[in-house]
Amino acid sequence: MGFQFGNLAKVRHVITYSLSPFEQRAFPNFFYKGIPNVWRRTTSSFFKIAPPMIIMYLTYSWGNDIYAQGKRKNPADFENDE
Repeated sequence: MGFQFGNLAKVRHVITYSLSPFEQRAFPNFFYKGIPNVWRRTTSSFFKIAPPMIIMYLTYSWGNDIYAQGKRKNPADFENDE
């Protein structure tokens, strides 16, 4: 009754190719091309990413300092306490 899952429709004129996992190389040219490519991509995008992150860090630390100052007690409020 009906089609099985995975064969829900007949697809014609589509050719699929696959390669055996035993014939694939998992990390071809990893050290030769991979590490220099990561370095190139990091240095090329550094000036796009770093300034907003620095601004957000400075804003976050400034906000925490202002919050800590607001939580402190004012000694002048407690001068007449016994």
